Amino acid sequence: MSSTTPAQHPRRSSASSSASPSPSAASLTERRKAETRMEIARAAAGLFVRHGLRGTRAEDIAQAAGIAPRTFYRYFATKEEAVAPLYAAGAQRWVEAVREAPAELSLPQALEHAVRHTLTPGVGVSAASWEWVRTLIRMSEASPALRKVWAEVCRSSEDTLVEVLGERVPPTTDGDDNVAEGASPQLRFTAAVASAVVRVAVESWAAGTAPATGPEGPAELALRNLESLRDFRWG
Repeated sequence: MSSTTPAQHPRRSSASSSASPSPSAASLTERRKAETRMEIARAAAGLFVRHGLRGTRAEDIAQAAGIAPRTFYRYFATKEEAVAPLYAAGAQRWVEAVREAPAELSLPQALEHAVRHTLTPGVGVSAASWEWVRTLIRMSEASPALRKVWAEVCRSSEDTLVEVLGERVPPTTDGDDNVAEGASPQLRFTAAVASAVVRVAVESWAAGTAPATGPEGPAELALRNLESLRDFRWG
């Protein structure tokens, strides 16, 4: 996570409302919205870390992000939801690392590759930012509303991981050699286990006081979780 900079609200198009936006214009608008959401998320995280969840109002987040309160509520329904983009960014980084792992790696090796490239401080996220992660994860344990946001992000990430694993694991076939439609129960189970490996490692680290680097850091905890599953049938 980086320091907060004032967010700019997406500009309204000056074109006639009857004209359909071009694909490039629509894409630019979506990027601007995503950038604004992330700026709000960074502002919210900074305030949560400094002042706590109870000591932060949605209006405070809006002010820190450089937007009006009404703009904040166009993007998020509650102050807790405002950090969802940060939770999601970390989860997405992990899933993309699995997708981008070298094709010659086995599935367990691809998962280890992804762990090392996303949970090792300085590779995906700085060591200082990991302390922000610790605080936000701890807050999710104490706040039902924030815990719900964290759980929803984890579930969405797991669904995406099903798709990614499906790209790496040969599809199953039925008796007539026709590819079975949809993700198999085994593939879904595999994604759930792999997701739990990372989630439990991050949550366990966040609950303690160990630095993000070293044998008790999130990366090493996740790798040990994977090692404990060495006899698991992946995919």
